[in-house]
Amino acid sequence: MIAGTGETSSQLALRDPDIRLMLQVRDDSPQAFEQLVERYQQRLVAVMNHLVGNAEEAEDLAQEVFLRVYRSRKKYRPRSKFSTWLFTIANNLALNAIRTRQRKPAVPLNTRDSGPLGARPAEQLVHDPGTGPMQRVQKDELAERIRAALNDLNERQRVAVVLNKFEDMGYAEIAEVMNLTTKAVKSLLSRARVNLRAALRGYIHMEGPIPPMESEPDAEEDL
Repeated sequence: MIAGTGETSSQLALRDPDIRLMLQVRDDSPQAFEQLVERYQQRLVAVMNHLVGNAEEAEDLAQEVFLRVYRSRKKYRPRSKFSTWLFTIANNLALNAIRTRQRKPAVPLNTRDSGPLGARPAEQLVHDPGTGPMQRVQKDELAERIRAALNDLNERQRVAVVLNKFEDMGYAEIAEVMNLTTKAVKSLLSRARVNLRAALRGYIHMEGPIPPMESEPDAEEDL
């Protein structure tokens, strides 16, 4: 949900209960802040772990996100979904951490819950083959292959995939979080899907057709 032209904070709050909580945080309600932390902590830590590849660092970064949310509460003016604003802060912190280390991080996909898609997010990229012993072994093997495939994506493709598949964000929300155009996000996800298909060929059948590779020079400039 991106704010419409002229929408007030009250109108946005009616559509997003998390905005209502954040407005209470702005008014110094500790209970509202605790509720926001409870709602987003596991999701935020999981997404950070996908991006920086280190569980301990992900925990620290998630705490820093909430600290920044609290410190900036008096300046908060809702312009989009609360989750979009929160993950914008998270994305910036994760990218800063990655660039500070000046190395490509590993991106393990652990088995904890992440976002609206539920538990074992890596398995959301594959069809459920069943629940028997052999099927469980196959699913574990697929999860390992997916971890490796996501790790091979470049930094921004990986961010776009995590937000799209694990946080169920659409193009417009991802564009806002990553400070890109919608066209650039579509291009990122298109390339990421093709790269994942190539890495996982013979292992899984991913849903939907492969998006066509388009020539988008202006999107390239945004990347």
